[in-house]
Amino acid sequence: QVQLVESGGGLVQAGGSLRLSCTASGRTFSNYAMGWFRQAPGKEREFVATINWSGGTIYYADSVKGRFTISRDNAKNTMSLQMNSLKPEDTAVYYCATSPSLWGTVSSFEYDFWGQGTQVTVSS
Repeated sequence: QVQLVESGGGLVQAGGSLRLSCTASGRTFSNYAMGWFRQAPGKEREFVATINWSGGTIYYADSVKGRFTISRDNAKNTMSLQMNSLKPEDTAVYYCATSPSLWGTVSSFEYDFWGQGTQVTVSS
């Protein structure tokens, strides 16, 4: 059974940084794309970033481009999201997800397993 566990969320002031991690088990990690999504209160879940199986192809939402960096370590079955220059509008529950494909997409419907989420709160 595939399991994804996020960690690293918390409370930070605007302009600060956080690093989220996602540890996967139950699937050959290096065979699948991964992604980060987030959901703010009262809003729909939205795409943040995705990384393909090898880490060689990456896409970001425009809202985080230049501030967030997604990466993966296939030897450790982990994926990370380095978040810099955080803004109050980044406040949300952040989810990691795995896709049954080598290549990631921006659509949450293309991901088949999800973590439980980690809260990120950015104060102004």
